[in-house]
Amino acid sequence: MPDLYAVFGNPIAHSKSPAIHAGFARSTGQDLVYEARLAPVDGFPGAVAEFVAAGGRGANVTVPFKEEAFRLAKRLTDRAARAGAVNTLVFDGADVLGDNTDGAGLVRDIVDNLGFPLADRRILLLGAGGAARGVIAPLLAGAPASLTIANRTADKARSLVAAFADLAAIDAGNFDDLAGKSFDLVINATSASLAGAALPLPAGLFAPGSLAYDMMYGKGDTPFIAQARAQGAGRLADGLGMLVEQAAEAFRVWRGVLPETAGVLAGLRGALAG
Repeated sequence: MPDLYAVFGNPIAHSKSPAIHAGFARSTGQDLVYEARLAPVDGFPGAVAEFVAAGGRGANVTVPFKEEAFRLAKRLTDRAARAGAVNTLVFDGADVLGDNTDGAGLVRDIVDNLGFPLADRRILLLGAGGAARGVIAPLLAGAPASLTIANRTADKARSLVAAFADLAAIDAGNFDDLAGKSFDLVINATSASLAGAALPLPAGLFAPGSLAYDMMYGKGDTPFIAQARAQGAGRLADGLGMLVEQAAEAFRVWRGVLPETAGVLAGLRGALAG
């Protein structure tokens, strides 16, 4: 009988995770079933308990349950503890391990898929919410020249920086504080693209040869990518690769094998363009 995995969210019908993990299972010869499960907004623990009782071995967790999954886990990996959120659960009897693969997925997409090393780069991270928090430590592990976090509310950015002060000195401020500065890598971790909104970014933000990276993705340019294109960013990328790479890292956590991602990513990219 195949091992059972799932992704929990609300909403969840749009999730690409079942198709992604089905592709990984085929390519690695792993015998598993992966489902999308809608959990009630006020019933996440119960939905997980029901899944485990049915034989569930592991799960991905998406909006709005990542912080709740963090609290549900009995043990945390270091990267999950740093992120303050969990997107990957591993069930072993009564034990529940919480992990966070978002940062690993982002860095792998930027460094391996896009061929953009982080070492000695000036990095700007836009936003100070959970999406930003989950990727700070992995970005710092790439030894950039600097990391700056900018948010509409500077105090929230500074509070986030304080949580990582033991790892590196990180600059923080609001969008107005970016005037006169330029960066090699600008990552949008805000939800502005989901809302169809552009960010109030000053001109000159994108250095020659810079990469503009939006964690969101869609058909055509996101508002941030359109903005970066107009402001002269050297390269543009959306978050579809991050989605696939964080899934591959979760698959590795569960199954002990890191699947090849190029074929799955190309298939999703083609479907998005079609």
